[in-house]
Amino acid sequence: MSKPLALSTMFAQQERFADGGVFARFAAAAGYDAIEISHSTRADKLQQILDARALPVVSVHQPAPWTAHADGRGNSKLNLASLDEDERLAALAHALASLDWAARIGATRLVVHLGAVLDGEEMFAEEFRMRRLFDSGRAAEPEVATLREAAVVRRAALAGPCLAAARRSLLALVRAAAPHRVAIGLENRYHYHEIPQPEEYEFLLEGLSLEEAGYWHDVGHAEVLHRLGFVDRRLWLNRLSGRCVGAHLHDVLGLGDHRAPGDGDVDWGYLVAGLRHLGGFTLEINQHQSDEAVGAAPGFLASVGLLDGPQPTTLNASSSATTR
Repeated sequence: MSKPLALSTMFAQQERFADGGVFARFAAAAGYDAIEISHSTRADKLQQILDARALPVVSVHQPAPWTAHADGRGNSKLNLASLDEDERLAALAHALASLDWAARIGATRLVVHLGAVLDGEEMFAEEFRMRRLFDSGRAAEPEVATLREAAVVRRAALAGPCLAAARRSLLALVRAAAPHRVAIGLENRYHYHEIPQPEEYEFLLEGLSLEEAGYWHDVGHAEVLHRLGFVDRRLWLNRLSGRCVGAHLHDVLGLGDHRAPGDGDVDWGYLVAGLRHLGGFTLEINQHQSDEAVGAAPGFLASVGLLDGPQPTTLNASSSATTR
């Protein structure tokens, strides 16, 4: 029996889907079984998706829905691992709002970005330069290795207190989620300064069951950090497959992720081995991909063997579509 697939509203960030109901009906017609609400989705579009009743919403990606914080920043810019307690609590308030939506919808997963070791920076300057060199075909130059080493040293010096702050935020979310039976999925991230790295999950998840919180594997994020030389792509699942509560599937070309599966050069073999025990997946495909690629993705995933295999007995049918 093929496993259910959810389509993220990341793909809905285009004018023709200004009405969320149109997107919901598109996803159903394209063969998807459910929807995930991305953190770029506004509240009115979220409600339109619900009102359309075309597909169930099975997961919410914090901090959804998108809104502007009081200081003008989008709520996704706030840091759950900040050492500034006002910043951390503001980020937590938005995350709790996402949880409230998940509970009202009946979703069983809240995908969480747990923060970073710095406030207000898109990435380390060293990583920015590395990406420029990679994109210009200069990834093998000695400067890349020097920059990478500097970024590793910089992050290590900053991480400890930020991890403690992130753990406080996570525990607050777990406590709030427990009555609603929503599990928190801690997503691996796209930039090296972000939390968590593979070795940090043990501390963050200590004492928590899979029903409370676990690992959420993002294929593209793992692939990009691998291509930059920061973290081997296989390490995430080698360490954390057994703690995995979901996965975002997408493909990668160069350092560009969120392509439809099959429209890139990811090695899907190790992903099948590490993820096929899950009951289903979410496809997180960006708005620049074609309808044809979105429609072909389920067939591609079936062809690599990711949609067959054992179904977990601890998850019900409505939750399995995002248990990426």
